[in-house]
Amino acid sequence: MSTPTSDDGIDPAIKAALDGLPDDFRDFGRVFQTEIQPALRDREHQRVSAADTARKSTWAAVAIGVIGAIVGFGVFKAPPVGVIAIVVAIGTAALGRAPLSRIGKEAKGLIVQPIAARLDLMFDPSPGRQSGLQDFRAVRLVSSWDRANFEDRLVGTRNGVDFDFFEAHLEDKRTTRDSNGNTRTRWVTVFRGQCIRFKFHKRFYGKTLITRDAGLFNRFGGGKGMQRASLEDPTFEKAFEVYTTDQVEARFLLTPDLMQSLNDLETAFHGADLKCAFAGGEMLVTVEGGDLFEPGSMFTPLDDPKRVRDLLDDFSAVFNVIDSVMKGRRAEEDQRPEPPPTDDGDSPWTEFLER
Repeated sequence: MSTPTSDDGIDPAIKAALDGLPDDFRDFGRVFQTEIQPALRDREHQRVSAADTARKSTWAAVAIGVIGAIVGFGVFKAPPVGVIAIVVAIGTAALGRAPLSRIGKEAKGLIVQPIAARLDLMFDPSPGRQSGLQDFRAVRLVSSWDRANFEDRLVGTRNGVDFDFFEAHLEDKRTTRDSNGNTRTRWVTVFRGQCIRFKFHKRFYGKTLITRDAGLFNRFGGGKGMQRASLEDPTFEKAFEVYTTDQVEARFLLTPDLMQSLNDLETAFHGADLKCAFAGGEMLVTVEGGDLFEPGSMFTPLDDPKRVRDLLDDFSAVFNVIDSVMKGRRAEEDQRPEPPPTDDGDSPWTEFLER
């Protein structure tokens, strides 16, 4: 049976799944149908087989765990037997899902790479250490850490604005000592989410920090020379606290469009606790939670266009932030002179929160 197509040759199901995307993505129905979908369909039989194996191994693991627990903890009163059964059950489930995880990684590359290439973006699923994370720490968008893992770095340009995106998992080493002098070390997650740097090439007049409303802790403010800024959007003002060294610039930057874009970014990333800062010619953004650029459930057909739609929504959210900031800056430039230059070698973040 042939696949139904619309007048432009695109499967109506694909058009429906991608409907409502910005003009930047108007050709992605064709990209999906001609480039991405065929590659995914070639691996569909592997996905079906791996999903079946994963289901069977899960049921086997449940049986092993339940029977082992009953025998070990109930019948023979031998807890070690029950513990061993549970460990075996966990291993059985993990082993059975391994082929499905492998196919998921392959699908991720088949979906993300063509989209990134079409948008002239560089995508690296395993980028290694990101030294620029120290700037996010300097402005307290992330906490200090002792161990870090990074993935899914995306680098590109949008309307003359360079951006660098990556996911980070930061952990702090905590050591405690009990009354007998024994020490215990554990790793505590202090941040897991997305970090984005935007470079606008024209410096800001001042410094602006946006954080979540911290209730009584708001009295600590944003740093030396920074004052609380009032916002036009009462909903946004309830959720966020804004501190700035330039009240005029803050009003131009934090337009309803930008505030909506930031809310949309948090929603698209399936995250929370969005924070951002403006200084020099840069904007830093962090969003906790979420896990982007993943292909979705491997228990549904690989060629489902919703997989691409979710990814394009992520890109669209990032682009909208850039466009909103640029719109506010253009409005400000019409009324204020160009800010004075500074030494190019100075980092705008080193003294951001100087007390």
